[in-house]
Amino acid sequence: MKEFFIVAISIIIFIVIFQVSKATEYLSILKGEETTRKQTNKLNASLLFGFLILGLIGVWYCNHLYYPKTLFPQGSASVEGETIDKMMMVTIIITGIVFFITQIILFWFSYRYQEKERRKAFYYPHNSTLELIWTTVPAITLTILVVIGLRFWFKITGDPPKEAIMVEITGHQFGWDVRYPGKDGVFGKKNFKLYNNPSGNTLAVDFDDPASHDDIRSTEMHLPVGVPVKLIIHSQDVIHNVGLPHFRMKMDAVPGIPTTLWFTPKYTTAEMKERTGNPNFVYEISCDQMCGKGHFSMRGVIVVESDIKYKTWLSLQSPEYKTIFKSETADSTTATADSIKTPLAKAN
Repeated sequence: MKEFFIVAISIIIFIVIFQVSKATEYLSILKGEETTRKQTNKLNASLLFGFLILGLIGVWYCNHLYYPKTLFPQGSASVEGETIDKMMMVTIIITGIVFFITQIILFWFSYRYQEKERRKAFYYPHNSTLELIWTTVPAITLTILVVIGLRFWFKITGDPPKEAIMVEITGHQFGWDVRYPGKDGVFGKKNFKLYNNPSGNTLAVDFDDPASHDDIRSTEMHLPVGVPVKLIIHSQDVIHNVGLPHFRMKMDAVPGIPTTLWFTPKYTTAEMKERTGNPNFVYEISCDQMCGKGHFSMRGVIVVESDIKYKTWLSLQSPEYKTIFKSETADSTTATADSIKTPLAKAN
């Protein structure tokens, strides 16, 4: 709150100075003073130079104030995210240097070359060499940054390491559903025609496919630390976006078009609680795409744990097939038991 008042007071002071200067200018015009334009120009030049100094101080102060509250000081929670952080910092450094140089020159020129009695503007309409330099250098720099980014993008959206586990995540208004393959390591097929099935098959899984009988469904994602994980991303309705800010990853969830992404978690949830000093820390799944009026509530949770705890959790989960067809399974079990009992009863 204190910082807000400081910023608000600074803005008010600037507005007051600006209004006073304009009022002085209008008053001079009404009096018919000939030096009005020169006086006003000098005042504006001074204000611009002052704005430069205050602006640079403001940039430093905001960075000092808000940078510790970002996710950067925590570091990336995934191995691949470290590369993204490096690319981000390189981009900020390059564009930051250009920003400071151009802004300082801009405001300094406005002050240094203000209108004066014996100064005449120099007409400089064209210089091919300068234009070639300030076009070519940024173009080459941006091309290099884009190529590096694309190479890494193709890597994390391509084939993961052989030891990677597969996790399917599906977005819908307004939540996330997670599915794991069973012991066979293969996901059962899906059929969009089965969406909103009365049996509760909201993920449109084709249970006629035997591979789906051991698939596990969960509303919470569990991942083993140090093991690559490939996300297979779906959407049931509109475009969503799987945002994983702590892992520095995100990917659109597009209806009818599965997308993929893989990364390797570095720290367990317990370790991140210690690193951040926050006992309530959780890895979040956010929807980074406006998807409707309930967009704000579309929050998922990821639990990163040791490989043993992950496998233990997985072994305690019941396949979705058994949950949906529980009554049918129970009936078939009863029928089987009766068929066994009947011959025994006749024998007795």
